[in-house]
Amino acid sequence: MKKPRVGSFLSVVLTLVVVYALVKWGIPALSREVTTLPFPLPVPGTLMFFYMVLTIVALFLFVTFSDEGLNDFLRPVKKFLRGGYTKSLRAVVLTAIPALIGWQVYEITVPKMEVPSSLRIQHPSSNFPKSFEAKKNPIANPTEADVDAFIEQAKANEVDFIPQVRDDVENWAEEVDPDHVLELFPTAAMQKLLAQLQSGDVDKDTARAALLEKNLFEGRALYAMNCRACHGDSVAGDGPMADGFKLRPINFTDNGTIETIVEGYTFWRVANGGPGLPAEATPWDSAMPEWKLSLTEAQRWQIILAEYDLAQKTPRIPESH
Repeated sequence: MKKPRVGSFLSVVLTLVVVYALVKWGIPALSREVTTLPFPLPVPGTLMFFYMVLTIVALFLFVTFSDEGLNDFLRPVKKFLRGGYTKSLRAVVLTAIPALIGWQVYEITVPKMEVPSSLRIQHPSSNFPKSFEAKKNPIANPTEADVDAFIEQAKANEVDFIPQVRDDVENWAEEVDPDHVLELFPTAAMQKLLAQLQSGDVDKDTARAALLEKNLFEGRALYAMNCRACHGDSVAGDGPMADGFKLRPINFTDNGTIETIVEGYTFWRVANGGPGLPAEATPWDSAMPEWKLSLTEAQRWQIILAEYDLAQKTPRIPESH
């Protein structure tokens, strides 16, 4: 038995329908699986237009590649216009097409009354735990025990670095062969500590300032590894991936961003990322990952220390203080 043949005209129509369905509903459905967000990512109208134009151009080239292909495509069209599929069907279709076009033109041009769109809240906080409000960055405020431990490490020339930078520090030491590993830091506080180590009289304030420099170094490294792609080298929201998001990463150097919130809120936002945002953040939720799943609490605080330092900002002081 001979299989029914699908003509060029029907193939073109089916291709257009399939491409439209994939872009209109397929991409949003896939986005929910990829992002695990409770809502699909919308497809911009320009993207729909772009794909449909490309599809139409490709189909036009396919149909007109040969006279046989063009004749095969036009055959059902000519048959329809001659009334080959019944004159009643021809009358219905030729009446429906201009009516549909007129209705679309009317829908586009007629004035409409719409409910004002809700404004996105830059820093939604309806589910921000109150216990976080008074949190202080322990990396920026090392305890006496932290300072004493750092002094002992410095005296023994066995300063402990986070695993992410340890190999780089060791490679630098092998190449330069310094007298002390802390010569890696050319800052005044670290140079003062090195001088005091040689004299044998280490001041705790100097050691605290030097420890802060070390913490900043590690925080900047963690920021570069995990955050720079979106927030940029200068934390201005201009990283190499920033243009790929419908809502660009915020500019930390702007006076209306991290300087207006307490450190505890910054820590909570970094920990929970986009999935932890409340309802008023939609439909433009942040694409930031839940960093609590891949970074330790200390590493997150180090990154926050680096972000405020790179942005040259200070966090807002809680009202209770």
